[in-house]
Amino acid sequence: MNSKKIISHIVDWLKNYAEKANANGFVIGVSGGVDSGVVSTLCCMTGLKVLAMEMPIRQKTDQVYRAKSHLQWLSEKFENVNIKTVNLDESFSAFEMSVTKEFDNNPHQNLALANTRSRLRMLTLYYFGQINGLLVCGTGNKIEDFGIGFFTKYGDGGVDISPIADLYKTEVYQLAKALDLIDEIQNAIPTDGLWDTERTDETQIGATYPELEKIQKEWGTKTETDYSGRDLEVYRIFKKMNAATQHKINPIPVCNIPEEWR
Repeated sequence: MNSKKIISHIVDWLKNYAEKANANGFVIGVSGGVDSGVVSTLCCMTGLKVLAMEMPIRQKTDQVYRAKSHLQWLSEKFENVNIKTVNLDESFSAFEMSVTKEFDNNPHQNLALANTRSRLRMLTLYYFGQINGLLVCGTGNKIEDFGIGFFTKYGDGGVDISPIADLYKTEVYQLAKALDLIDEIQNAIPTDGLWDTERTDETQIGATYPELEKIQKEWGTKTETDYSGRDLEVYRIFKKMNAATQHKINPIPVCNIPEEWR
């Protein structure tokens, strides 16, 4: 992988897109993970205005520490970045209190609330983006966005542009190393940060990103009968998640009306 060329290509793509869109730059949420760490750095490298935002909602201490450390690193390295923290604890709690009483025994409530955190952050990014003429920059990678649909629809999936959506997670880690991000970001264990308890991506999915990437790269060329052992387990995980999240992976379906009926 030619990290240097990929970095230059993404930076140019970001800058050209923003200029054609008559945008002043980018707004991006920084979570303390490697994806947002890489994307926020690439945005800053365009030389355009960047608003890097931390938006904690009952966040774990280690996640807050990594996010703040990366933001500090960005502010020391780039003059075109502004740092902003918006604590969304109170907003989320108000929403939670307004809707949960009716559904105390509903098995889907916890996941719905977890996704609400992501959607609340999306609202915040678009609010500040619109005020400042900035594009909301996504941080989803290829396996999450187009493999297993491991993102929140209209949450972290609600963005204007996706600069690393054609890169696998392992490739994003390579970019983090090439960009010389702080060690805490380079070594961050993937987590969506949407739960009160610590839940890594691997725990939630049941497979590691390298395992999933192997299946995605072979998707469409191999079937279940081609796998055995652990590979077969991961294939079934990938197949199940991919099928269940097509409504997120594919564009919104539109009901087309025959012309003769108009």
